[in-house]
Amino acid sequence: QVQLVESGGGLVQPGGSLRLSCAASGIIFRFYATGWYRQAPGKQRELVAAISSGGSTNYADSAKGRFTISRDNAKNTVNLQMNSLKPEDTAVYYCNTGRGYDYWGQGTQVTVSS
Repeated sequence: QVQLVESGGGLVQPGGSLRLSCAASGIIFRFYATGWYRQAPGKQRELVAAISSGGSTNYADSAKGRFTISRDNAKNTVNLQMNSLKPEDTAVYYCNTGRGYDYWGQGTQVTVSS
């Protein structure tokens, strides 16, 4: 059974940083592309950053230069380092992976507010 568990969310002031982590059981991240998505209230879920099985990365325009996605193969985690956070980054953040992008975590709330 595949399980993805996100952690690291919280309340942070504008300009601050957070590091999100997605831990997997029942699936090996390095064999699949993995993405971090977010969904703000009243908005559609959107892709923030992704990392391929080969390690290539891509980012939404809103995340470029501020967010970094990485994978720790030893720990079987995919991480999202978020710097220079803005109020508009407030959302629930989810990780997603799998051959058919079938698997989602439960999400972790990120709130950027003064």
